Amino acid sequence: MKPPLALAGVVRLRRDLIAEGMTDDQIARLVRARALTRVRYGAYVPTPVWVQASEEERHRLLCRAVVARADPMTALTHVSSVVERCVPVWGFDLSVVHTTRLGADRAGRKLAGWTPHRGVLGDDDVEELHGVVVSTAPRSAFEVTTVTGVEPALVVVNRLLHARAMTLQDLEHQVEAHADWPGSLTATIVLRLADARLESVGEDRFSYVTYTQGLPRPEPQWTVCDESGTVVARLDFAWPDHGVFVEFDGRVKYERHRRDGETLEEFLMREKRREELVCQLTGWTCVRVTWADLARPERLAARIRAVFESRRREGRRLGA
Repeated sequence: MKPPLALAGVVRLRRDLIAEGMTDDQIARLVRARALTRVRYGAYVPTPVWVQASEEERHRLLCRAVVARADPMTALTHVSSVVERCVPVWGFDLSVVHTTRLGADRAGRKLAGWTPHRGVLGDDDVEELHGVVVSTAPRSAFEVTTVTGVEPALVVVNRLLHARAMTLQDLEHQVEAHADWPGSLTATIVLRLADARLESVGEDRFSYVTYTQGLPRPEPQWTVCDESGTVVARLDFAWPDHGVFVEFDGRVKYERHRRDGETLEEFLMREKRREELVCQLTGWTCVRVTWADLARPERLAARIRAVFESRRREGRRLGA
C-alpha cells in the first residue's frame, strides 16, 4: 500500500487567500486558468494535485475542506474516517463527507456533499490521524453498518480487521454499546461473516456472494504443498470436500504478486503454470472469478454449483 498523500496546507480557504492579499477576481482567474480547483464553496486545491489524486485522495481533500469551515468540535466519522485510514472501501459515494460533532447528540443541517450525523462522541471514541480528528476504527466500522447494506459494510470491517486496525471483539463491544441504534441487524450479519484472513475487496465480495447464494462457506487462504511438504501455493478460496478452489482475478492481485521487472504477460503465464501445478498436486478444479462475475452473483453461483456437480459425477464414475 502506498503511503497516504500528505495534505497539510493543500486545501486553501477563500478567507486565507484574501488575507494573503488576493482578491476574488484574482482567485476566479486562477480557477479559470486551472491553477486552482474549487472543491467546495470557498475551498480550493492546486489543480495538479486534484487531477492526479485518486478517488479516495479526493475524498480526503473534501474532508479537509469541510472540517476547515465546520465547528471546531467536528470529527470525521463513518466512511470518511475509514478512507482517512487509507483502507480500501467499496460501494460508497465518496463525493459526500461524513462528520459528527463531539459531545453533541444532534445532527447539523445536511448540505450538498456533507452529511453531519447525530450521535454522541466521547473522548475515547476519537483520535487524531494525519492532522484531523477521526472516529476510532471500531467506532467507524460500527457507524458504517448503520448507514449502508451488508456488503459494503462487510468490506469495511474486513479491511480494518486485515489491516489490524481493530479486532472483531472491538467491533462486538461497539455493537453491544449501541444496541439501540438503527442498523443493528446489519451489524449482526457483518459480525457473523467477517474474516480477517481475506486480503482484498474482491475476496470480501466473493465471500458475500457465497453467503447470499447459499453456497457452502469456502476456506480462505488455503495452502497447497508439494510432495516434500514445501508450500507451493496459497489459494484465495477452497472447498476441499468438493475438490474445487477459487482464484480471484483482479488488479490488486496483479499489483501484489507481480515481480520487479515482470511484464503482465509473464505474470499471467506464471499464474497459469501455478494453477496447473495446484491441479496436478490436488486433483482439484479451479474456478476463476473476476469483478464482472461479482456483478452477476446468481450466474456465478450457478457456475460453481455446476462444477460441484461435475466433480460429484466424476467421483461416482471413478468409484464405480
